[in-house]
Amino acid sequence: MKHLVTCTLVFAAVATAAPPPPEKPKQAPPADLSTMPAEVHAPLFQAPKSRQAGALTESVTANLPKPGSAGKIASKNFIDQHIFGKIERDRIPTAPLADDREFLRRAALDIAGRLPSATEVREFLADKSPDKRSKLIDKLVGSDAFVDKWAYFFMDMIRANGKMARGIDLFHGMVRDSFAADRPYDDFVRSIIAASAKSNYVVSAANPIVREHVEGKPGEELDNVQLTKVHQLDTHDELAILYGKLFLGINLSCISCHDGKGHLEKVNVYLTGRKRSDFFQMAAFMGRTRYVPHVEKKEAVMGHFMVDDYGPGYNTKGDSMLRIKRFGGPADPKFILTDEKARPDMMPREELARMLTAHPQFARATVNLFWSRLMGMGIVEPFDEFDLARVDPANLPAGWELQPSHPELLNELGTWFQKKNYSIQALFKLICNSNAYQLSARFPGEWDERYTPYYSRKFVRMLGAEELHDAIATATDRPGAFRSGRRGTGDTVTMAMRLSAPRGTGELKSFLQAFGQSNRGTPPRPPSPSPLQPIMMMRSPVVNDRVLAAKDSRVQRLLDTYKDDAKVVDELFLATLSREPSAAERQLAVDAMKANRVEGAQNVQWALLNLVEFLYNL
Repeated sequence: MKHLVTCTLVFAAVATAAPPPPEKPKQAPPADLSTMPAEVHAPLFQAPKSRQAGALTESVTANLPKPGSAGKIASKNFIDQHIFGKIERDRIPTAPLADDREFLRRAALDIAGRLPSATEVREFLADKSPDKRSKLIDKLVGSDAFVDKWAYFFMDMIRANGKMARGIDLFHGMVRDSFAADRPYDDFVRSIIAASAKSNYVVSAANPIVREHVEGKPGEELDNVQLTKVHQLDTHDELAILYGKLFLGINLSCISCHDGKGHLEKVNVYLTGRKRSDFFQMAAFMGRTRYVPHVEKKEAVMGHFMVDDYGPGYNTKGDSMLRIKRFGGPADPKFILTDEKARPDMMPREELARMLTAHPQFARATVNLFWSRLMGMGIVEPFDEFDLARVDPANLPAGWELQPSHPELLNELGTWFQKKNYSIQALFKLICNSNAYQLSARFPGEWDERYTPYYSRKFVRMLGAEELHDAIATATDRPGAFRSGRRGTGDTVTMAMRLSAPRGTGELKSFLQAFGQSNRGTPPRPPSPSPLQPIMMMRSPVVNDRVLAAKDSRVQRLLDTYKDDAKVVDELFLATLSREPSAAERQLAVDAMKANRVEGAQNVQWALLNLVEFLYNL
């Protein structure tokens, strides 16, 4: 197949461009401590992305037409009051509002992970009602596609993988039901932390705990109960770290091995005041929990577990397979943010669930997580590395910069979220209805990196691996054929984001991994450009087979339906980029079809899939 290779050049340039150097927070030098441990630990904490978001957006939009001047942007809710108030105060220029085409595609992908159809594009553009954007947001939030995308996202975040065995589909079903019903997020999280069951094969509640188990030495026993191949204490530690990152936005990894003092002075002020013994007591909320594998013929069936709370408690002197030996200390459960102790007459994990979800940091961390996914950058970045000593402008340690870009907005969002009964759907509607979210990614003047923390334009993001696959499948009308279930033995699923776990073999697996598919063994991160990606887009059958005029593809049907080549081109643009072509683009594409209509149409579809405009959500 002859390809319009030039259409990939901009994408390749973005993929290979080195990002600007990360910002380093200012801090006072340690008084009398060696800086060596801090230097060693600094790489474990990701640097802020405040520069990278703006620089990437500028690179991606550099070849797009410049918009007109923004003028004064109206405020639609308290988000806008904070964002535009700071912009006006500091006299920062802004992008104008996105036009309807830009907004439609952005909202459809951000909220529901799906490209709008050509019909949906036409209907939205033809709609003259002043509230059509709000109506679109209402339609997308809570839709089946919304549930697909955010259930898959949560499964990635909690790293639901093969350790859950057959139970992964049960857990996925529970997550989907929770997002579909807009279950209060605090209740959802409490159910995960406090889950137990006689068998994770038949009860979904126990599954997230089962996922995080650490395989230990064969033959371990506890109170005459076979605990084969599960290291109980390390499992408690891993869960404490997971819950800290995902639900509190705090990285407790380092203090799981040693005290913060003498190690984290250049990394996290708050954690320098916390000790390894504090972490032990946080993990001790799981200390009575047992992960008992099902045994058949004296062999443990890994992935098939009973989870209960009849263990002896956390052993602060126990050995570890992952960390240095525990050195002892208090073993009574204590919440790390408040030092509140578990009530003796209550189940410890239920106490942790109560304390964690009632703390203001839970609400702040949650709104910051979803804000980062919708706005392209968190108010605190990264979302799981809050420094709680640097979030209050009135109590900032000497020599340090404030961590949140908009601390008052972060606090108000957290309070609002609590008052809205922790509704994820309400949070999405609030953010997406703001004019801050609806700004164009294209900037009218010369971009300055210092504008980035102000959110003075909408930041672009690369489509995630599964999201990109589904977008290609939708644009070409050639759906996928994944087998659901733990080992791919279930029903056929056409979209990757409908699956409970990452799927794909051969070329498909290579394609998805190139675009950042999570293996769910390590914390997932947003995809980033790489030189391998344009090669995959040019050569992978995931793309090339789908653009062929065969197997009832979009190209085949359009060629069969329309004799006018310009009409074929218009429909391909609408289905792929959610817009009509410019006059110059239409003429170029029509000319490509003159020599060979079929091959020309295939090349046009292929070229559109390779545009930066397709690969990124602008």
